[in-house]
Amino acid sequence: MKTMSSEKHIPQLAAIIGEDAVCAWDSVETSRVSRISRAFLPDITPPLCIVYPSNEAQLAELVYVAYSNKWRVLSCGNASKLGWGNLISDINIVISTERMNQVIEHAVGDLTVTVYSGMKFASLQQMLGISKQFLALDPNPLSTIGGVIATGDTGSLRQRYGSVRDQLLGITFVRADGQIAKAGGRVVKNVAGYDLMKLFTGSYGSLGIITQATFRLYPMQSASSTVVLTGESQALQQAADILRGSALTPTSSDLLSSQLVSTLELGKGLGMIVRFQSIAESVKEQADRLLEIGQKLGLQGNLYNSEDDTSLWHRLQQQIHSHKHTGEIKAKIGILPTAAVEVLSLGEMGIVHIGSGLGIVEFTNIDKVLEARSLCEKHSGYLTILEAPASVKQKTDVWGYTGNGLSLMKKIKQQFDPENILNPGKFIA
Repeated sequence: MKTMSSEKHIPQLAAIIGEDAVCAWDSVETSRVSRISRAFLPDITPPLCIVYPSNEAQLAELVYVAYSNKWRVLSCGNASKLGWGNLISDINIVISTERMNQVIEHAVGDLTVTVYSGMKFASLQQMLGISKQFLALDPNPLSTIGGVIATGDTGSLRQRYGSVRDQLLGITFVRADGQIAKAGGRVVKNVAGYDLMKLFTGSYGSLGIITQATFRLYPMQSASSTVVLTGESQALQQAADILRGSALTPTSSDLLSSQLVSTLELGKGLGMIVRFQSIAESVKEQADRLLEIGQKLGLQGNLYNSEDDTSLWHRLQQQIHSHKHTGEIKAKIGILPTAAVEVLSLGEMGIVHIGSGLGIVEFTNIDKVLEARSLCEKHSGYLTILEAPASVKQKTDVWGYTGNGLSLMKKIKQQFDPENILNPGKFIA
């Protein structure tokens, strides 16, 4: 790692973006230091500073300076998910996009929106709601748009609308050498350029720093209801299998661990939460049908309408993304949906999407994590450690990747970032 001197380099960075946009590390507020430090190995030399570019040109020039000096760069937005992935051993500067937070264009009639990557997801959804539209993702609401793309954080709406990759129409990003590049466009029917959106989604900032993103939007539905079924695991797995094979069209459908059911005061045992959104008549008919299925299987059923429905999903999001649970290790899993109940039973707080088999599960110790990883692999899945104490991440393979694409990933990283300056070591390769 190339060493940096505050006397020399902070004025150099301030000349690009202004003195008020450069903050020496020892002057950063404690809460922010705590969030960012979750990305670092213990006892590393701290970065020199955090810089806050306000536009693409400034960001590109900062990255060019870093590239020229072979500085290591950690990019982030609100730093809500910096603890995910491998721990980083050396960083010179932190670049935050949080001041790049404006809406660039909202084409209401075309159902598309283009925003800077530093905009918070919750702020964007609030703005879109004025036009009765929404972005069909439900990640951590504190996340920035860039962070959502970088981690592929889709949420429960994947059931109806697909993943982050399915919502993206185009991106603009700064390459490791400071050049600005684009992929895709701002229209739904678009074939411009290489499909780099899919490559950058889930790349953890290792290939470039995303500056803009264009998404497809959807109109808000007129009615919404949620059905919650609770009870024995075998009956719930059977209900999930019936739901997947039925003509019902939920927007979200998830299996919940017994501890999450208890925390949300939804009942006892494991749970299934299913949301229907459409015209009122369709919502009522589908909710009633699912309640009938649950009743035949001996499950306890409850129906949440209107404001209760919205409040329930808000509370669920808070629990999923909270850092105050008893579980010390938070993991992302992918497993055949038919085996989801089995892996949920090994963890504490946990949610698995019925359609995709993807989910978030918390564990109290590494032995349970490894047992769950073995179970996921047995059922053609995986387990990736997201949040964990540094001591756990230092001794454990965070990604647990067993596929044959590692050499290709390394070649892609080498092509995009030959000097390995962007989020070095964060991702698999």
